[in-house]
Amino acid sequence: MFFIPQPQVYMRQPQSPPPAFIPPKPEVSYVVDCLYEYTYVWLLNGDNFWFYPTRVEYGEVSGYRWNGAFWMFYGIDPRIIDVVACPPIPTLY
Repeated sequence: MFFIPQPQVYMRQPQSPPPAFIPPKPEVSYVVDCLYEYTYVWLLNGDNFWFYPTRVEYGEVSGYRWNGAFWMFYGIDPRIIDVVACPPIPTLY
């Protein structure tokens, strides 16, 4: 007997693009507070991008990074993250 792992709901990539705006950069933030949320990430090297974190562990943050066209699975060393922002997404109602 063998087991074929099935994709978990919590590991699936987002089904829509991130918001069209860049949120203000916060003073202090914690990526664990942004799990399963559209999150804007600023790295210490000056890079910044939209990210959808699905897992936070010691020494690793993984999820999906927006490349401008689609979401790609991506992992980050949390030591290189400057700050993150996961703002509420405006709705029509």
